[in-house]
Amino acid sequence: MAIGLPLTYVAGRLLQSTLFGVSGHDVRIAGAGVALLAVAAGVAALIPARRAAVMDPMRALRVE
Repeated sequence: MAIGLPLTYVAGRLLQSTLFGVSGHDVRIAGAGVALLAVAAGVAALIPARRAAVMDPMRALRVE
């Protein structure tokens, strides 16, 4: 976050002339981006988590 927030501010300032109908620092757009990334991370984590939840713990220990 320490790197991402300042870069977002700078990118918003640079792209402000190409954005139509929104400002360079629209909170709704930033929130939508954060929500989209959170959903993508959740879906990416769900698949291995479900696989691990179904597996028998003793079988997993024997494999390792």
